[in-house]
Amino acid sequence: MIATKSIQFAYEGVPAFELPDLEIGAGESLLVLGKSGSGKTTFLNIMAGLLAPKAGEVLVNGTSLYALRGHRLDKFRGKNIGIVFQKPHILSPLTVGENVALPQFFSKKSVSRDVDRMLDELGIMDKKNKRIDTLSEGEAQRVSIARALVNDPKVILADEPTASLDDDNAGIVVHLLKSQAMRLGAALLIVTHDHRIKSEIDQSITLKRKDL
Repeated sequence: MIATKSIQFAYEGVPAFELPDLEIGAGESLLVLGKSGSGKTTFLNIMAGLLAPKAGEVLVNGTSLYALRGHRLDKFRGKNIGIVFQKPHILSPLTVGENVALPQFFSKKSVSRDVDRMLDELGIMDKKNKRIDTLSEGEAQRVSIARALVNDPKVILADEPTASLDDDNAGIVVHLLKSQAMRLGAALLIVTHDHRIKSEIDQSITLKRKDL
């Protein structure tokens, strides 16, 4: 469902990242571990179509991501990739429910019962009509996760999704991500330094920086 080939990336004046070739099939999950600065978030952004590599390619369901440009890339990403960022990018003027429904609005889908289902499964249904500034950090992260999944993406990319959560909620979130990936036949990739969830994901790799 998603694969990387010969990816190369380096920031100016900084040693290059060691970014592996990988392939994650439909319904499969992969955990990417690494210390701060090892390239986890950079790798995720490359796989999400947000940061073009210096060389190599990312294939999503057979489509070369960086062969697409501008609006075509944005449209393809919105339809096929759900992204859970480390810091929730949610809009404070909107309610929780409105934030979760945004991907359906931008993809011109009618707002469906999937919004309520996602909120219920994440334990925040009672927050549906609340403003974002009334939420805890953990609740806000769960809103971000619900929004990433509501459009039934084929690839789910999560950057430190459990960092702000206690043990119980971290387990709930990882279970939800895995179960949704299975339900959708989606590939799931989680990048994190949170070793609490290592036992929850069968496959894992560790990124290392050449200078670390």
